[in-house]
Amino acid sequence: MSLPVSVTYIVSDLNKSMAFEWIAQYLSREKCRLSFILLNAGDTELEQFLRAHNVPVHRIVYTRKTQLIGAIKEVYRCLKSWKTAVVHTHLFNANVVGLAAARLAGVPKRILTRHHSSLHHHFFPRAVYYDRLTNYLATDIVAISEIVRKIVVDWEAVPPAKVHLIHHGFDLEAFAEVAPDRVKALRDKYGITPDGPVVGIIARQTIWKGIQDVIPAVAELRKQYPAIRLVLANAHGDYQEQIKELLQTQLPPDAYTQIRFESDVPALYQLFDVYVHVPIDNHSEAFGQTYVEALASGIPSVFTLSGVAPEFVRDGENALVVPFQDSEAIRQAIQRLLTDEPLRRTCTENGKRSVQQFALQPYLDKLERLYTQPSSYNP
Repeated sequence: MSLPVSVTYIVSDLNKSMAFEWIAQYLSREKCRLSFILLNAGDTELEQFLRAHNVPVHRIVYTRKTQLIGAIKEVYRCLKSWKTAVVHTHLFNANVVGLAAARLAGVPKRILTRHHSSLHHHFFPRAVYYDRLTNYLATDIVAISEIVRKIVVDWEAVPPAKVHLIHHGFDLEAFAEVAPDRVKALRDKYGITPDGPVVGIIARQTIWKGIQDVIPAVAELRKQYPAIRLVLANAHGDYQEQIKELLQTQLPPDAYTQIRFESDVPALYQLFDVYVHVPIDNHSEAFGQTYVEALASGIPSVFTLSGVAPEFVRDGENALVVPFQDSEAIRQAIQRLLTDEPLRRTCTENGKRSVQQFALQPYLDKLERLYTQPSSYNP
């Protein structure tokens, strides 16, 4: 049997990630010898998890551009020390630092997963130059959805042979089977009582997530459901002040709850009667893990079709689909799910079936093949 290939993940600006925890736990140790380099300001839940599971991990403090050269040198030293054969980078700073260091270190296989879609093209055009640089430095690019593949190939002229469509994988049972005591603990923690329907959002507060279109819908629904509660989790971001102003002007304080961070995400979904995720266009979302998580959790959901959603979400079958930036359509869809019990059951049952294509093991199998086989792109 051949020796396992040495694979180093380089990840930046991340506190906790169930996805990397699953990879650290379940990626075949017979095929891959896994290690992590984390670019963070300090200790994180992910780093603690990796150490607890005896996965080699090295933290590099990287908080500003003046630390760039030093970070590249330190990553270079780690890769040489670990005799890394495959580097896999995730998120913007890790792509820049990690791929530059890997190229200098002579790492033969340099993979980046593209976690953003059109974001830089529309909001941070100078960052597109860095995207083009990291696209060049990588030998392989993982596109997490069809829209990301399209943007990388059509907008950024990456050769199609260099791009691999690999959807995220999920431990679906972690969302489908949640102990009642965990749900109760969160109800008590956040004071979310079952007095009225609970509408949930788990999304960073940035303009393209469309949260500003949900708040007026919930405000209108209060006429019919005076005790309705809007829960906004992952409540931080560059649009936070605008969201705060909308909430204060359209809803009373007891009608909404903001949660900056909650680590028990599967239990959090179980607090919701209806889940809403409505990005403002079809390309701002790169994947949208929350589409899969909500349906795996069995929560009737209202979606716009962004990121991966057009590939599997079907209106009236596994969720309700609404037009982009349409508060009235969101209101009507939430109301339908609150009042039409057969529709709720249909969406719940079909939703759980439809996300089986995102099961964890097929995802890990694709990664293992990517790590152990030669690159398909040879310029």
